[in-house]
Amino acid sequence: MKIREKRLLRGPNLYAASPCLMAVIDDGFTKAPGFAARLFELLPALPPDAAVRLADDALLVEAIEPVLNELQRSAGASGHFGATLAVNGAPRTRRVVCGYAIEQVADAALRVAIDLVHAAAEDRHFDLPKALDALRETAEDYAIGTSTNAVVQAALRRGIPALRLTDEANLFQLGWGSRQKRLQATITGATNSIAVGIASDKQLTKALLEVAGVPVPAGSTVTTEEEALRAARRLSGPATVKPLDGNQGKGVTTNCATPEEVARAFAHARKYGRKIIVEEHLEGRDYRVLVTGRKVAAASWRRPPCVVGDGHATIRQLVETENRNPARGEGHTNILTKIPMDALAEEALAKQGYGFDTVLASGVTADLRGNANLSTGGTAEDVTDLLPQETRDICIRAARTIGLDIAGIDIVCQDIAKPLREQRGGIIEVNAAPGIRMHQYPSRGTPVDAGAAIVEALFGECDGRIPTVAITGTNGKTTTSLLIAHAVRQTGLRTGVTTTEGVYVDGVLTTKGDCTGYRSARSVLSSPEVDFAVLETARGGILKRGLAYDRVDVSVVLNVSSDHLGLDGVETLDDLARVKAVVAQRASRAVVLNAEDDYCVAMADGLREGVEVIYFSLDADNPVLLRHLENGGRALYLQDQILVLANGSRHEALVDARQMPVSLGGAARYNIANALAAAAALTAHGFGNLEIAEGLKSFVSDAKHNPLRSNVFDVDGVTVIVDYAHNCAAYAALAESARALSAGRLVGVVAAPGDRRDADLVDIGRTCAAGFDDLVVYETENRGRQEGETAALLVRGARLGKLADDSLSVVLASHQAIRHGLSLCQPGDVLVFGCGSALSELTDALRPDKPELARRIEAEAI
Repeated sequence: MKIREKRLLRGPNLYAASPCLMAVIDDGFTKAPGFAARLFELLPALPPDAAVRLADDALLVEAIEPVLNELQRSAGASGHFGATLAVNGAPRTRRVVCGYAIEQVADAALRVAIDLVHAAAEDRHFDLPKALDALRETAEDYAIGTSTNAVVQAALRRGIPALRLTDEANLFQLGWGSRQKRLQATITGATNSIAVGIASDKQLTKALLEVAGVPVPAGSTVTTEEEALRAARRLSGPATVKPLDGNQGKGVTTNCATPEEVARAFAHARKYGRKIIVEEHLEGRDYRVLVTGRKVAAASWRRPPCVVGDGHATIRQLVETENRNPARGEGHTNILTKIPMDALAEEALAKQGYGFDTVLASGVTADLRGNANLSTGGTAEDVTDLLPQETRDICIRAARTIGLDIAGIDIVCQDIAKPLREQRGGIIEVNAAPGIRMHQYPSRGTPVDAGAAIVEALFGECDGRIPTVAITGTNGKTTTSLLIAHAVRQTGLRTGVTTTEGVYVDGVLTTKGDCTGYRSARSVLSSPEVDFAVLETARGGILKRGLAYDRVDVSVVLNVSSDHLGLDGVETLDDLARVKAVVAQRASRAVVLNAEDDYCVAMADGLREGVEVIYFSLDADNPVLLRHLENGGRALYLQDQILVLANGSRHEALVDARQMPVSLGGAARYNIANALAAAAALTAHGFGNLEIAEGLKSFVSDAKHNPLRSNVFDVDGVTVIVDYAHNCAAYAALAESARALSAGRLVGVVAAPGDRRDADLVDIGRTCAAGFDDLVVYETENRGRQEGETAALLVRGARLGKLADDSLSVVLASHQAIRHGLSLCQPGDVLVFGCGSALSELTDALRPDKPELARRIEAEAI
C-alpha cells in the first residue's frame, strides 16, 4: 500500500464536525490466507463488524481504518470516528478517514497501521508491543496536563472556544479576538507576574501575609547548614525545612526535631534551591484551598502517600501494587501520581520504625512522605463545605495580598472546620499555579469542578466569542468579505478579515497572499486587536485543514458553480456544494443564501435547529424568496436598482445600487448581489439600516482596497477592467457588466489555471466567446501542463462558441497579450483582463509605451 495523499483536518470538515486524519491510499498487496484471523489475534478488540472488511476477498486497504482507530484507542487517544470511502476512477484506492484526539498520535498510528496490516497480509512477525509503547509515549508527550485539561474542558462545556497555542506545552487561548484569555496550567493572562515572583519567594510571601494579619508560622531564611541549625534552635518546637522558591513539595521535609534531621533536611532542600527556609512546624493536617477571583472555589485535605498492611506483603510490594493502580501515572499525567520509593520515603518510614522490607500487620498504615503533595503520591479528600467563613476570608485576603487571581493556599491546622486562630493553624504557602487534580478527582468526598470555577473567574457570564461571519461560494467571496468588514469598521469596531489577497486587521494588511484557510482564520481569531471577524473560507482551505472555528454566528454562501472540479476528490457540482455546505452548517444564528442558486437553496435543509435563513436575490420575483417572505422570513432583493430589506410584509429601502462604487454605476450586477449578501449578514448581526447603507455607499473596490476585483482604469479612452475571474460564471458576469459600461466593442484578454479539467477549460473558452467581441488568450499558472496546452483548450472552446478566427488571438505572455488587446481597441471600447494575478501585469504591459500612466496606476494602488 502507498499513501498518495495525507491531510490532518484540524477542525470541522467534509467528513465530520471534529478533527480527522484523511489519507488516500493505493492498494497493491495480495493477502495470504488467514489474514483476518491473524489481525484479530494481534488486535482482539477490533470491532466485530470489521470482520467483513477483513475478508480474504476484500481490499487490504479496507483494514486500515479499523486498525488505525484501535491503535489510537490502545495508545490512550481514541478518535471515535472512522470511514473508508471509494475514490472515483481508482477501484483499488480508498480515502481513509479517522477521527483523532491527538494529531501526532494519529499521524504516527497511520504508519504503524500500514506496517501492521502488511505484516499480517504476508504472515510475518510484527512487534506490536514495541509499536504501542512508542504510540503511548507520543500520546504522553502531547497530552494536556490534568489541571489544564480540566479548565479547557470546562470552557468548552460553556461554549468558549479553546485553541492550543503550542503542541507540547499547556498554553491555551480561551475565547477569540479581543475577548480572549490566556491560560498555562492554572496561570492565566490576568495573573500578575510580580505576584508570581512574590509567591515563588516563600519568605517574602510570609512577610506580606503577616503584615496583612494572616496567620503564618515563624521562621527565617538561611543559606548554610550552620545557619539552619541556629534557626531551628530558635523555634519552640520541630522545624519544617524547604527551599525558598520550591514547588510541588520538592525539597520539603517536615517535623525535624533533632539537629541531625535538620542537617539532612537542609542538604535535601539545597538540591532544589540556594536559599532555604527553616520555619515552625505546624502540627495538624495539610489542607489546600483554591481561590478563584474573589471567592473560595474548593478545599481539600491532602494526605501523605501511604500503604495499608495486609499481614503478608512488604511495604515495597504494597507500594508496587498501588503504583499499578490505573489512576496513578508519572508526574501530572493522571488523576494521581505514582508513589516514589526514594531516600525521603526511606527516611519517613524510619521515623515510624519501618523499612521498605517491613511487613505491616493487617490494617496498619505507613506514610511514605512527610508532606502530602499529590505530585509525590499523596491523595485528597474534599472538605469544601467544612470551611468556616473566617477561613474563607483569610484565604481570599492572602491571594489578594500577593496579587494572584488564581491561588492555591496551603494551610496546616488540626481541624479545617474550626477557625485557624483558635487552633494555632496557619498558611504555610501561597501557590501561583495550583494543581486542581485534588479538587476535580478527590480520592474521597464530593468532586468540585475547579476548572469551571477558574473559567467563571476569567469570563463571568461571557462566552469569550467575538461576532463572526464566514463567507464561502465560488465567486464574490473577497468582495463580500471586504464589504462586510468595511461597514463594521465604520461603526467603530476593529475587524479582522481573511481574503484571497491577505489578512487585514483593523484595515491594515498584516499578511499578503491567499489567506482563506485554517491558518489565516486562526490568526484573526487569535488576534487581541479584533472585535469582529470576517472569514472568507475557500474550498481548498476546507479540504486541506478543515475550519479553524467550531461555529460562527452567521454563514454566507454566495453561489456554487463549476470551478476546481476534479481536484481533491471533488468531481461534481454536488460534491462542491457539500464542501461549501460545511460552512453553512457551522452557523449558530443565521445563514445567508442565494435564492437564485439551487445548490444554495438546498443547504437550508441541513442547518442547525433554530438557525435563521436569510435569502438574497437580484430578482424581486424569485419564487424561493417570495415563498420565504410569505412564511415570515427575512430577505434582501433588488427592485428598480434599490436594495430592499424585507421582513414578512415590511419592505424597507436600504440604498440605491448606483450610489455604491462597487456596482460601477449599477452595471456590475454581480457586485450588487455581493452587496445584498453583505447587507443580509450585517442585518443578521443586528446592524441598523443606516449603518448598512453608509457602509455600502462608502466602500470603494479599487486597486488599493480590493485588488483584482473589477478594478477600472482609463487607458487613453479605453476602459480597462482588471479582475481575478477564472471560471465560467465569473467570466460571464464580468462580460455582462463590461457590456453595460459602453456601447463600444468588448475585448477579453483571458486565461485560466492549468489544473482545471480539459472539459472545464473548453467550457471557459466557450463562455468567453459568447461574452466578448474579441478574445486574446494568454497563459498564467499552467500547474503541470505543457506550455501552450491550456491556451489550446481555451481556443478550442472559443471556436465551439462560434467565435470567428479573426476575432481570436493567442499571445501566451500576459504583458504582450494586454498590449495586443489594447491594440484592438478604440476609445470607448472596454478591455477586460481576466485571471489577473497582480496589478503589475497591467502596469508592466503599459510601461514601455505609457510610463507615466503606469506610474499613476501604481500610485493609486498604494
